[in-house]
Amino acid sequence: MGALNTEKKNPLIEKLFSVGAHFGYTRTRRHPSIAPFIFGIKNRVELFDLEQTSELLERAKQFVYELGQHKKVILFVSGKHELRTIVKNAAESIGMPYVAGRWIGGTFTNFTEIKKRLERLETLKNQREKGELEKKYTKREILEFDREIEDLERGFGGIAGVRQLPAALFAIDSKKEIIAIREARQLKIPVVGLMNSDGNFKEVTYPIVGNDSAAKSVTFFVEEIARAYKDGLQHSVVTEQKMENRGESLQGAKQEDK
Repeated sequence: MGALNTEKKNPLIEKLFSVGAHFGYTRTRRHPSIAPFIFGIKNRVELFDLEQTSELLERAKQFVYELGQHKKVILFVSGKHELRTIVKNAAESIGMPYVAGRWIGGTFTNFTEIKKRLERLETLKNQREKGELEKKYTKREILEFDREIEDLERGFGGIAGVRQLPAALFAIDSKKEIIAIREARQLKIPVVGLMNSDGNFKEVTYPIVGNDSAAKSVTFFVEEIARAYKDGLQHSVVTEQKMENRGESLQGAKQEDK
């Protein structure tokens, strides 16, 4: 019963081990709430009990699967520069919004103002695409609009098109994304959070304890969450098709009775 026990040959645990998900930080960086999830230590680096990590991951995936079933929105968040592409690609693969950069305070708690910025971005982009800016403004003014669009894209591009608060938040590195997490909690938005040994287990609704620094490990966790959402969404589509086919069959039967 432990991180490095491969006798049971649990495929998920073996995969977690292969991507280095068991590596935490040094003991001095450990948050007290993470102590029950530590299996051991090697070269001063604490190791996670991957059996527990796998259970936490499955619990989080079930929640995300249900979000997909009901076509609800989950916002992916990571401010780490080296992980931005990973998060962006995963979110886009399932049509979900993302913040791959610095979290702007108030994105949740002051969403009314954020929506105005999003509407401004959408308006400017539409005007530029239709050539309306060129008809009304000088080249210098158009350049200023281009810069404004770039700034808005940088800050809000991943959530463009979002009209209401998401049903859930997925944060990579819960310690780094604590502002986003606390805004979500304030509004009772459930949080799925990947955290290393420096994270606070109690801050997150669906915590996943594992390596949140190495790209290989993060890619695995992010893709697992994205796949869970996609599976839930596909199940929803299949169910709808079955109901539609059943409705057509019933309608056909009624017409035959006539």
